[in-house]
Amino acid sequence: MLTFIGILLVVIGLTTIVLNSIIKNNKVLNWFTLQRSIQFTILGVLMSIITGMFFYADAGTAYAVQYVSGGDKMITTQGLKLKWWGRIIPLSYEISIKDIIVDDESELPKSGQGMYNRKSQKWEFSDAIKAEISTSVIVGVNINDEEIFLNMADRNRSESKLIYGRVLPNIDAAIKNTCKLMDAQDYISGQASDFDRYFRDQLENGMYQVEQYYESENINEVVGDTTTVRKINVGKSSKQKKFRIKRNSDGSIIRDNSNTLKQYGLKIYQAQVTGIDWEESFDERLDLQKNEVAQTQLEKQQAEREYYRAKKEVAKGESEKAKERARLEKAQIQQTIAAETEAKVAEFNLIKEKKQFEVEQYKAKSKKVAADAQYYENAKLVSAGLTPQEKAEWEYKTAVGVAQQIKDLQLPSTYIEGSKNGNSGNLLQSLIGAELAKKMMENKK
Repeated sequence: MLTFIGILLVVIGLTTIVLNSIIKNNKVLNWFTLQRSIQFTILGVLMSIITGMFFYADAGTAYAVQYVSGGDKMITTQGLKLKWWGRIIPLSYEISIKDIIVDDESELPKSGQGMYNRKSQKWEFSDAIKAEISTSVIVGVNINDEEIFLNMADRNRSESKLIYGRVLPNIDAAIKNTCKLMDAQDYISGQASDFDRYFRDQLENGMYQVEQYYESENINEVVGDTTTVRKINVGKSSKQKKFRIKRNSDGSIIRDNSNTLKQYGLKIYQAQVTGIDWEESFDERLDLQKNEVAQTQLEKQQAEREYYRAKKEVAKGESEKAKERARLEKAQIQQTIAAETEAKVAEFNLIKEKKQFEVEQYKAKSKKVAADAQYYENAKLVSAGLTPQEKAEWEYKTAVGVAQQIKDLQLPSTYIEGSKNGNSGNLLQSLIGAELAKKMMENKK
């Protein structure tokens, strides 16, 4: 702008000098005196010189400066820089390129330095379904290698030519190839991420070379089990033309590297599909599919509900069976424990009786042994003979004992005496003898 103003001032100054020498007494020309015309000319020359020598570098922009002498230089810092009347080619560090789906009523956003917008185009998928695809791509220039940057700037000469002549054709080719490799039905069935991956990979590393192949649509279905197998003919088979990525013998992808963004030192920071507007016929098909899917999901949920309800009833029955089994097992265990306890008690009682019996046996044996010992001792004494003193003592003790027994003897106060033989004393003697014998037995015990 300053250069234009400077040149304009130089032209005005020189023109007024020439016109003043030709035309006289003109009010406008009279204002441009010779001195003023020279001042305009000098000011224009100075402005042209200043603007030709310097330029201001904006932040976020790299500049390729091509000097009049033939050399060039890359400038990546901001501020006032020298260009020595050379040419500058500004390129943004990051350039945003968007294909936008625009309605009839809306307007496309304006493009500017570092930002380019265009209306999205319709592309055809491999199943002949068309759709408008909006994309967002961000590319960056290589400012780490000055030689690559200057070569790219020299070949393209401006940022707009780089975008419209190099980047956008690559974006179109990548979208076209990716659409060939995929059906619209596949895209909505979960392969949208594959679409983005193919799209970015081609922009970064080069376009895929694709090849045609034919896929049979109707194949005779084989059904049956291990014993019976039969074929069901589903109709005349047809072949559908499809495309796939071409690969070499070792499985590597074959690419078309004749026109890649890597040649210009560009790096892809972002490349993705931001929206798809399908054609109306496919939208109708999608609506039908959504309804079918919704109905299928509903029936599936109902079937699952019935299944879990049945499982619940089975579980409830099993729970009740488990409760009843537990109750019966508890009662059985109680009865078993009671029977075992009773058996144990009987067994213990039997053992106790046996032990008691054995004790009584041992007591009886002990008494017998003691009696035998006493008898043996008495027998020995009798056989040995008693001394007169011992005999007198024995008789004394016997008499004392008999007297004591008689003293303690309780006879009936009344008794009837009668005897055929007239032996009235025999009855009294018998009673006394019986009572004495009883007392002696009690004392013995």
